[in-house]
Amino acid sequence: MGFTLNSSADGTILPPTLVPPPSDAHKYSRGHAIVWSGAALQTGASRLSAQAALAVGAGLVTIVGERAALAEHAAHVTAIMLREASPAFDFVDDRVSAFAIGPGAGAGAQQAVLKVLGCHVPTVLDADALTAFEKHPELLFDAVASTDVMTTHFGEFRRIFSDIKLEDRQKAVSRAAERAQCVVLLKGAETCISAPDGRYLVNRHASPWLATAGSGDVLTGLICGLLAQGVPSFDAAAIATWLHGDIGVRAGPGLTADSMIGHIPLVLRGCLNDALEHVTGSRT
Repeated sequence: MGFTLNSSADGTILPPTLVPPPSDAHKYSRGHAIVWSGAALQTGASRLSAQAALAVGAGLVTIVGERAALAEHAAHVTAIMLREASPAFDFVDDRVSAFAIGPGAGAGAQQAVLKVLGCHVPTVLDADALTAFEKHPELLFDAVASTDVMTTHFGEFRRIFSDIKLEDRQKAVSRAAERAQCVVLLKGAETCISAPDGRYLVNRHASPWLATAGSGDVLTGLICGLLAQGVPSFDAAAIATWLHGDIGVRAGPGLTADSMIGHIPLVLRGCLNDALEHVTGSRT
């Protein structure tokens, strides 16, 4: 699929434009995303991310993890592939186009994060992938690239950018992106997104019904799925944030992270139907 990031003059993210994939598309041309699994009994978060990445259009999604964790995943997924992790990282080939690591990964995820970043594939870092570097954030900053995305809530932001004050959220996220030299997203009722080159956007299209366990894992998967399709990191973070917000707006009361996956096709269809409106950018 082709996604165009649209925004208003004041930096507000607008509905993205979506066009279908070409008629000769195949699963690998639509991108291969890998999601790092949590350990056994902690697999739900990574599974939500993987399901979201697949639903938003990645042609192939693989969950990589320990054998015991994969046994749990196998009881829940069918269209998502499973691969046992190996020290040699031989599950990564030149067809892998995006990574997501952090949801459910556990406090000891630091070495896994560094190995993932060493693959030089656009990567979404969330949750435990950030918290693992609380004592030594410079190790993370040295490893990330401009193609990577950090998705933080207030607590995670404070852990790795401890000296950056959050009174002015735009300045805070812009300083963080400049320091880390990657895209930084700060979640909230209005989610702020900044790139290291100074670009900044804010998503105001959201709903308090998104305040439910696992919602952030779905956002991670949406970003990863867009990265897998070749959407640039800043655009992917902004578009995914709007799509995530639209799920909350459409679903309303009773929304759970599990049910969010089923709303993704409806949200995408809405962007496809509105494809001639709000177009301000080039298609990716």
